Amino acid sequence: MKKSNGNTALLVMDLQNGIVSRYAEKQDILVPFLKAVEAARRNEIPVIFVRVAFSEGYPENNLKNKMFSALSKSGGMTVTDPGTQIHESLNPQPNEPVVTKYRVSAFAGSNLEVILRSMGIDSLILSGIATSGVVLSTLREAADKDYALTVLSDACLDGDPEVHRILTEKVFPRQAEVMKVDDWVESINSRA
Repeated sequence: MKKSNGNTALLVMDLQNGIVSRYAEKQDILVPFLKAVEAARRNEIPVIFVRVAFSEGYPENNLKNKMFSALSKSGGMTVTDPGTQIHESLNPQPNEPVVTKYRVSAFAGSNLEVILRSMGIDSLILSGIATSGVVLSTLREAADKDYALTVLSDACLDGDPEVHRILTEKVFPRQAEVMKVDDWVESINSRA
């Protein structure tokens, strides 16, 4: 994978079949994500996909974890499950890592930090589903790890539009630049 454009990488988080399908009634929900991925590829900015999945038998799940403990009873969400595969419209390329995480943050239990360090990445562009889940958790952890951060507000989705608005307008700006995909694309094109 090429090193890039200011040592920046685009993280596309939890755009996996089982999560994207929850938003299927909304037409064109993936358009901003697709624009961001296309612009990153065109500008030689590494794209890293992140998904949440678990091993068969769910050894990573603790009964105390309210969010994930029910999975060991209900099933699904294993690394081989179709629901945990990156949505086909995003078409991860062979040189684009697909990182598997075991909790909400993209860093939790994954090899993401090793990949970023190996590539010399110190700036992250965040996109994902859900704004109040993976995006919030990853932003907080990445900020604590001293990454420069940008959140693509229209390449983030949440089941609660008001929570999305509050996070992108009031919370995220404390630790990240928040911008629309088109504005980000224009900014990287003007540097090219």
